[in-house]
Amino acid sequence: MAQSLPSIVSGEGGLSRYLEEIRRFPMLQPQEEYMLAKRYAEHEDTTAAHKLVTSHLRLVAKIAMGYRGYGLPIGEVISEGNVGLMQAVKKFEPERGFRLATYAMWWIKASIQEYILRSWSLVKMGTTANQKRLFFNLRKVKGKIQALDDGDLKPDQITEIATRLNVSEAEVVSMNRRLSGDASLNAPIRASEGESGEWQDWLVDDHESQEDMLIEQDELENRRGMLSGALAVLNERERRIFEARRLAEEPLTLEELSAEFDISRERVRQIEVRAFEKVQDAVKAAAKRQTQALRTIEAQPAA
Repeated sequence: MAQSLPSIVSGEGGLSRYLEEIRRFPMLQPQEEYMLAKRYAEHEDTTAAHKLVTSHLRLVAKIAMGYRGYGLPIGEVISEGNVGLMQAVKKFEPERGFRLATYAMWWIKASIQEYILRSWSLVKMGTTANQKRLFFNLRKVKGKIQALDDGDLKPDQITEIATRLNVSEAEVVSMNRRLSGDASLNAPIRASEGESGEWQDWLVDDHESQEDMLIEQDELENRRGMLSGALAVLNERERRIFEARRLAEEPLTLEELSAEFDISRERVRQIEVRAFEKVQDAVKAAAKRQTQALRTIEAQPAA
């Protein structure tokens, strides 16, 4: 990873130039990403690692923008996210079947959150796990309950937030006041050629985010794979009824399947319910195994 990455010069213009620069790095196709990851894992090819990192810099910037309300320089937040991305590339194992973007999100977010915690200090924000959860989730919960006004929260809002995050109402009040002086989530930024907007406006173009498309496609393929594996637990009749009732674009009626198998409609319904439960259990088990695999990789010490 000896090759340098684009740097962020302080100031609004520096950020916009950085975002424009990282857009120039191409996204990788799955097979290309796989081969580059293999080259780095087997031969420590720094050129391959550099391509993997630069192709995901927009993902880091996108995630970093979600943490821009903590009063810290966004350039430093992005830089910390880039550190997490590089750690992810070092530890990425393409043979496990995950795309790098899916795996790297764990490391990027962890690196950014550690930086924020260091910057705020434990004395300022609290030491318990509940307080840390409150620190990182207060704005999200406020948005869900439409508590968008600046200043102190209303009593009913305080109670609801405390309940949702399992903290005391006093902790909610205290943390809200500590965070109330942060920079606006929609702070303006002036770009080149006289154009202007907000920070998030300059992260992606008007089309759907390529990073989002990549992640969504990966997750869709992953879910399809788990469903395909789960269907293997069904016998022939259960699978036919499950697919006809749950997966078909135009599901068959209980009566139609009753005639096909020469059984009652109630029996068809019972088989459908049992098949659904078996598939659901199999999918949950597969998802749990994948989560454990990701956590195992994440827990491994950095090289």
